[in-house]
Amino acid sequence: MKHLPKLSAAGLASALLAAAVPAARADAVTDWNVLAGDMIVQSRMGTPPAVRVMAIVQTAVHEAVDAVQLLQPEGAAIAADAAVAAANRAALSKLLPQQAAAVTTAYTAALAKLAEGPAKAAAVSAGIAAGEQAAARVIAWRAGDGIAAADAYRPHTTPGAYVPTAGVAAPQWPQRKPWLMQNPAQFRPAPPPALDSALWARDYNEVRAVGSKNSKLRTAEQTEIAKFWEFSLPPIYNGVARSVALMPGRSLAQNARLLAAAGQAMDDALIAVMDAKYHYGFWRPITAIRNGDKDNNPATEIEAGWQPM
Repeated sequence: MKHLPKLSAAGLASALLAAAVPAARADAVTDWNVLAGDMIVQSRMGTPPAVRVMAIVQTAVHEAVDAVQLLQPEGAAIAADAAVAAANRAALSKLLPQQAAAVTTAYTAALAKLAEGPAKAAAVSAGIAAGEQAAARVIAWRAGDGIAAADAYRPHTTPGAYVPTAGVAAPQWPQRKPWLMQNPAQFRPAPPPALDSALWARDYNEVRAVGSKNSKLRTAEQTEIAKFWEFSLPPIYNGVARSVALMPGRSLAQNARLLAAAGQAMDDALIAVMDAKYHYGFWRPITAIRNGDKDNNPATEIEAGWQPM
């Protein structure tokens, strides 16, 4: 297996990406990538688990296409399309059970375009088998990646002090097994600046002034940029990858490999991000600014009612 949110913000992201992506040369891999992204969004899961799902799905698709290429059955192109559909159906049905009806509808429609005549039917059957087997292997492989670990996060506190009881984001991610990285801490950044440093004061004051809910300094363009980047589910970044996949001269196998590699890299990136977050446990801007009198830095000022944008 080594082969490899605001609706307005989401709409803006989709519109910009659609304008940048060529309309022609779609294939089964890119079509299903769009469908998978839509189903993930409809499932309303958070970004880390959503990115993990997409990585598993696209890896299963790549393995399925690779298997068909190795077998080279009669009607290989049809078999490959069937393998893509079967891998998506098997993986999405397992990982997004609430989307089972939508998955089945898309799968049935995809196969209906392929199964015409005995020769094609045989190729479709070979592709389905390859897709289902690939999905089963990838799902079994990643089932032990640490996703099922218990939430053992312990908030920083003192005995008797109240701590909000809401769950934290993706507490298992720092312990998850990466796809490609050596370990979750491989790209861990340097620690945050010292609270008594000039760098801390500079960053603190910029966030306080520009990042506040009713900032008079933040421009309309900066606000739109912030809204754009707030949408972080797979469709936006997979749209960028598809802009490469849809270029002339690319094969189905190349696109399967591209989207699998992109999915794995995105999942690993979030593992690295969460490793750094939980390793340093550094306070969020709202916590820092509402406690600006406790950082021992004369260049920062407390703002007790500060709210982020």
